[in-house]
Amino acid sequence: MIAFDLECAAGHTFEGWFSSTESFDEQNAKNLVSCPICSNTDIRRILSPVAVRSGIRASESTGLSMDPQTLAREMIEFIDKNFEDVGTEFTKEALKMHYGVTEKRNIRGAATNEEEKTLKEEGIEYFKIPHQKKKHEA
Repeated sequence: MIAFDLECAAGHTFEGWFSSTESFDEQNAKNLVSCPICSNTDIRRILSPVAVRSGIRASESTGLSMDPQTLAREMIEFIDKNFEDVGTEFTKEALKMHYGVTEKRNIRGAATNEEEKTLKEEGIEYFKIPHQKKKHEA
């Protein structure tokens, strides 16, 4: 079972448990996932708060904030600055790198559910990050 932090269109946050990411995606597409507060079925996954414990404060050792919202924003900014945006060519580029056609590099982009299945079948690891478009991108 996987626990996801979820948010409805009205801004209510809650936790949901699913057998897999695919299970959440399928149930959400069929409007079977609803907000326990307002019953809204317009649901999206959000980044879960992350706790780091050590003898040194995380902000001192990494330069990152411990506030979950700030940490999420900083993570997205890091990815935006350090990963090449290949857009809808993500799967194509990942496959070329996997098979040695092109040099490996950090990429980011978009893939359809079908393309994600292909990546999994080919043994290509990737990490999905929910990313809201900036106002000027909408």
